[in-house]
Amino acid sequence: MFTGIIEHTGRVRAVRSEGKNKHFEIKAPFFDEIKVDQSIAHNGVCLTVVAKDPAARTYTVTAIDETLQRTNLGDLRPGDRVNLERAVKLGDRLDGHLVQGHVDQTARVKSIRPAEGSHIFTFEFDEAPAHVMIEKGSATVNGVSLTVFDIGDRTFKVAVIPYTFEHTNLGDLRPGDRVNIEFDMIGKYIERLGRAYWEKNASRHPK
Repeated sequence: MFTGIIEHTGRVRAVRSEGKNKHFEIKAPFFDEIKVDQSIAHNGVCLTVVAKDPAARTYTVTAIDETLQRTNLGDLRPGDRVNLERAVKLGDRLDGHLVQGHVDQTARVKSIRPAEGSHIFTFEFDEAPAHVMIEKGSATVNGVSLTVFDIGDRTFKVAVIPYTFEHTNLGDLRPGDRVNIEFDMIGKYIERLGRAYWEKNASRHPK
């Protein structure tokens, strides 16, 4: 479980394919604290550390084909910056919101505009997200917990403060870039339960 508060950014040092999987070699500031089998969110995707290289001070994670198809990890190249967050500890402050590290889908940057020191990002979906988003609710963009607003059928906006813009890879984004989106977990459960109820009781509630 994560909170969407990015600890550091890391750098992709190498990408290696094995069958349909990809192995990513990452250099991170907290290398000494990383253990094999540890879960770390990379651009909001929960991945397991499978190896460490003390000489290069890098660690390796593996993304399976399903993850590559559903997220933007397949777009990563050596030199790219990735947002990193280690799993939250029980008892820690929940500064963002509850995040599973299970990306729902990707979106594209439609526009970025300055707004008195901050930046307003507009994102566009291939699939309508409105059924799991609410005005001033939460979502993660590349693992960053953000408040969404001005929600359309296929678009939504977020405001990114200067600190977040500088200390995450959101500052590297350009129009057309793909980002990982995880909808609010509580919203997904409510949507699922509501749909199941209406499907079960449709005959009791005629239009």
